[in-house]
Amino acid sequence: MTELHSRTGVWHTLTSPLVHQNPVILQILGICSALAVTTSMATALTMSAALTVVLTLAAGLVSIIRGHIPETIRLIVQIVIVASLVIVIDQILQAFFAELSRALSVYVGLITTNCLVLGRTEAFARHNPPLPAMIDAFGNGLGYSLVLIVIGSLRELLGRGELLGFAVLPLADAGGWFTPLSLMLLAPSAFFLLGLLVWAVRTILIEQSEPEEHAPPPRQEVTR
Repeated sequence: MTELHSRTGVWHTLTSPLVHQNPVILQILGICSALAVTTSMATALTMSAALTVVLTLAAGLVSIIRGHIPETIRLIVQIVIVASLVIVIDQILQAFFAELSRALSVYVGLITTNCLVLGRTEAFARHNPPLPAMIDAFGNGLGYSLVLIVIGSLRELLGRGELLGFAVLPLADAGGWFTPLSLMLLAPSAFFLLGLLVWAVRTILIEQSEPEEHAPPPRQEVTR
């Protein structure tokens, strides 16, 4: 019974950030990089993998040394750990995936200050053992990745008629019927798509809708 409960808890921790507690859709964390690197599936996948690896390893390291971190410098220690991992990931990208590294520009380095990374290390990893902390971090990384992949695929498909560089929709220039929407490759389109995604999820999952701040005044019946 205990083992079953443990497996259920692990599964919930891993899958909850995908939709029900998605860090981008529900908590609005890490949207700067989510909007900046989604002009194509390739950059979205690369950024997703980089952030997930950094987040998972950082959570594990912070959890391991959590009992030895002085309270007054805990944030500095967490930032140093995250920054060290980001430097390693950035160097690997530059060495083996130079074109993608140039496309991502400074946004890989900005993982260091990503609200999602610091939020999970501070709120969860600092208070839990290494394995649950890494599972939680990996789940949140997957939730972040899911949003990036959805937005990146839509922008590349509608903006170029391609996915991962392969032609999907027949372009009008080549005798097909599809005319690429240039707006999808511009920054504002990412805001539009993210807003539509948030609206769609909160329409389906009513519990994620925010309560009304002001109730409409009651209607008064007109007596004759």
